[in-house]
Order: sequence, then structure tokens, then C-alpha cells
Amino acid sequence: MTDTWVALEAGADPARRRGALRRAYESFASAGRVERPVRPVVAASWLRSARARVSQEGGASVELSDERLVAYRDAHPLARVMPVFRELMGAYAMDGEHLMAVCDAHGRLLWVEGHRATRLLAARMNFVPGARWSETATGTNAPGTALAVDRPVQVFAAEHFQRPVHPWTCAAAPVHDPHSGRLLGAVDITGGDGLAHPHSLAFVSAVARAAESQLALLAPPPTTGSVRLAALGRDEALLVADGRKVRLSRRHSEILTLLARRPEGVVGDELLVDLYEDESVTPVTLRAELSRLRGLLGPGLLRSRPYRLAAPVDSDADAVARRLASGAVASAMSVYAGPLLPSSRAPRVVRLRRRLADQLRAALIARGDPGLLADWAYSPWGEDDLPVWRALASVLPLPQRPAALARVGELEARHGS
Repeated sequence: MTDTWVALEAGADPARRRGALRRAYESFASAGRVERPVRPVVAASWLRSARARVSQEGGASVELSDERLVAYRDAHPLARVMPVFRELMGAYAMDGEHLMAVCDAHGRLLWVEGHRATRLLAARMNFVPGARWSETATGTNAPGTALAVDRPVQVFAAEHFQRPVHPWTCAAAPVHDPHSGRLLGAVDITGGDGLAHPHSLAFVSAVARAAESQLALLAPPPTTGSVRLAALGRDEALLVADGRKVRLSRRHSEILTLLARRPEGVVGDELLVDLYEDESVTPVTLRAELSRLRGLLGPGLLRSRPYRLAAPVDSDADAVARRLASGAVASAMSVYAGPLLPSSRAPRVVRLRRRLADQLRAALIARGDPGLLADWAYSPWGEDDLPVWRALASVLPLPQRPAALARVGELEARHGS
């Protein structure tokens, strides 16, 4: 197979591949072994799903319904490009007896449209609006895995982690905010073996790109002199200055994050302590990094004596903090794409990361909203967060509590509490 992201190459026999995958799936389910012909992207997803304690026999939970679902999706950024999705995918889904689905960045389905008989079949496994299909909740599936790896992916038959989904084939692609790069959600095409073809993955990828282009047209252009920094959930921050996008190295990401927090500036010795664990790092090393950063950004943005930024920087981390300070917990959670520079070990970045995460999780627990708590609990950074899982289990409707209580029990046993 030439493309690991495609489930079935052109000309392959779906029935033969289905049988081989079923045998590989049973081997993994019984012994934890990954065997051919399981693709690397699927093998990695199975392992993540197993670590998240996803039940292979389980199904998706519906978290939003009726008025809450309508209000949430009407306010979602992807609502603005639903006409694009419907124009490009609607007839294709109807004619092929497929479904078009759009989910948010947490894997919660917002729209599921298409062939009526297929929708009824899919509803049996809760592939319906308001249900969570993130990888950490339902295991390997196209929309959930596309969000997890942040790229288009196709999933066929027993590549799905949960057995009830094995009859299905799906292909999904993530959709990003064209200006900030923030992950907004994913668009998905779901159906039968007819979708097990490279064309379906190329098609849904093109639809996602068209949606991002439309979002760029709908969004107001950045104002002159504006500087934005996206550093949540990514090790390499994205800087947008006057419409120009710059992907920063890990060290430059740390420097910009710290300088954005200190508009008054910071002297070199203090910045050295903030950045480096190793006390043997010399000021010469820091000056070299800053020189390279100035060359990347241009001389107008980074100044020295003290080191500071010439223009205010609006970072996504600051946006979360502002919304929390005003009590807008749901709005803060919608911006929180993950921990601040998660792999950074720079001492001050570590403190900032921990402080922001602690503030947000405390606000979520105090609010007690099941959907918001689930967004945190089912995220990669929240899957082992015992206090959040306890809070979630206490507020879920009775039919949805057993899975959360089981997770609480696992975490308590692990932590000895």
C-alpha cells in the first residue's frame, strides 16, 4: 500500500481485506498483538484507545440533545460553512447512501445528514448529533482519529476499535481556523464498502480545504500591527503578524510565550533563568537564540535592553485566562486547545502551563456542566485526571454513569485512593 492513511488501495478486494483485518483485530483483542495488515496509523490508534480504557464492545454516548445541541452548534464556527459542506457533499452522500457528519474539536457530532436509511442504521450505534466520537471515548474511527493525529484519515471495517462499528467505512479530515491554525473540528463521510477507496479520502480532504478557504473569506482580515500567538496544545507555536504566519521552533516558542507575558520587557539574566533548567547555559547561547529569532521575525518586532516585543501580542493562553476571569468558563474551554507548549521544560513555561490548567479545571469542576467536564476528561490531557472524572461521574445522567464510575475506579486503584 502506497499511502498509510488510505484504508484500501484502488483495485484491492474489500472482502479479503475485511477478513484479514478481522483476524488481526481478534489477535489484538485477545493478546494485545498488532499484526499485518494493520496500518501504522491504525495500530497507533488502537494502542491509544486501549490506554484510554475504551470498551471494544461499547458505543458512543449522547451528551447534547434538543435545545442544548441547537444552541451549541448554532454558535460553533463551523456553522458558518455548513452551506459549503452541504453543497459539496450533500448529493454525494444521498446518491451513494452515505452520511455526511461534522464534529467539533472534542469529537462531538454536531450535524449528521444524508441518506435516510443509512441514518437509521447509524443511529443504532449512536452516530447521531450530540454524541461524542472522540478517539478517547469511542476508539479508532475516522473523525476521532483525524482529530487525534490532526490530518485526514480513512478507517475501514475492523480497523474501528469498537465492534459495533466494524460494518462501516469512514473518511474524515480536520478543519482549522485559517488565521490562528486552531483545530475547529472535522468533516466526515461515512457509509459502507463503497467508501473504501482512495478517492473518498481525497474528496473529504478537499472539502475541508474548501471550508477553510470559506472561513478565511468570512473572517475579518487581521488589523495592521496585530500579532497573535497560538501556543496551546502545540510544541511549536504559530505566530501571526500582519497576516504573515510563522511556525516557531520549540525554543523560539518559549521565548515568544514568555515575552508576550512581559510587555514591559525582561533583562537577559532573568530570561536565562526562565528558559533554561541547566544553569550552565551561558548568556551567549541566549543571545544567539534571540538573534536568530530577530532574523526570523524582522527587526521591528523584537527589541533589546530589555528584551521585549514592540507590539502587543494576543495569545490563546491569555484569551483563556481573560475568559476565566470574567466567568465565561464554556468560552474559555472552547479556546483551550491543550496545555501550553506541552513538551516544554523551561521553568517559567512549566509554571504558566500548570497555573492555567489548574485554573481551568477548577472552574470546570465548580461549574459542574457534564459536557464541559467530559470535554476535559476525554481529552489526551484529562484522561487520567481523577478529580475531573469524579466530578463528571457525579453529574452525568444515570444511564451514562457506569462508564465514568468504572474509570474513576481504575484511577483510584492506580493512585491508591
